Amino acid sequence: MPGGRLIVCATPIGNLGDISERLREVLASADIVFAEDTRRTAKLLSHLVIGVGVISLFSGNEQSRIEQVIEAVRSGKTVVLVSDAGMPTISDPGAAVIRAVRESGHGVIVVPGPSAVTTALALSGFGGDRFVFEGFLPRRGRERAERLQAIAREPRVVVLFASPNRLPGDLADLTAVCGADREVAVARELTKLHEESWVGPLGAAVERWKDPVKGEVTLVLGPGEEEIPSLDDAIEEARSLVGQGVSVSDAAREVSGGGGVSRRAVYEALLEDQESS
Repeated sequence: MPGGRLIVCATPIGNLGDISERLREVLASADIVFAEDTRRTAKLLSHLVIGVGVISLFSGNEQSRIEQVIEAVRSGKTVVLVSDAGMPTISDPGAAVIRAVRESGHGVIVVPGPSAVTTALALSGFGGDRFVFEGFLPRRGRERAERLQAIAREPRVVVLFASPNRLPGDLADLTAVCGADREVAVARELTKLHEESWVGPLGAAVERWKDPVKGEVTLVLGPGEEEIPSLDDAIEEARSLVGQGVSVSDAAREVSGGGGVSRRAVYEALLEDQESS
């Protein structure tokens, strides 16, 4: 299907010196820019001395903008999608638009760039071979409690965003479920003039940040201790499944599916139960 293209662009997370030549070229060639915050994007374009129309596309109107984006691409225009900072779709709008453009038969190109997630991850020194990104914690209630419990059980490095006003509460709640000794990196105002990074135990972080702060904050939790499954517990769980009518083979496969427990060992224990009964 002939037409234009949608280009998803990462923009600086603070320091305009991080603008790449490719981003500059793409913005200069754009027919339309859809932006999470038109005022912030206008400042970026002014800095680059680029004159192009900017249309708002934020979480509250993303669905209603989809057809407008598709129509612009279909008509042959180069359409650029940006968020306030960093990559669209990473705790920012854009995913629904990207899916819709693809489903309409048009291609999507991504221009990579600065990311608070990977920048904070590198600063932490915790390693990035295996990590998860949780975005912002839910504000309250059961959803928040469940997310905190999941993070406490997570053996991989965890990256989160924290709003300036909620930082003290987020650190306190993370300490309550993860323990005061779990390491955390607190990165504030990344790439900006007043950039600050700190690494230490959660308990000390709570003491250091008792009050709200200014600027954007990214938290990186060090890896938790992965629980080693108990063979005895796995066998008991498998016995319960067999008692419910599950076959010995299926029960052994079910309880060993998460790894860490030998399927053969569980299977043989179940066979011994049958032989002794």
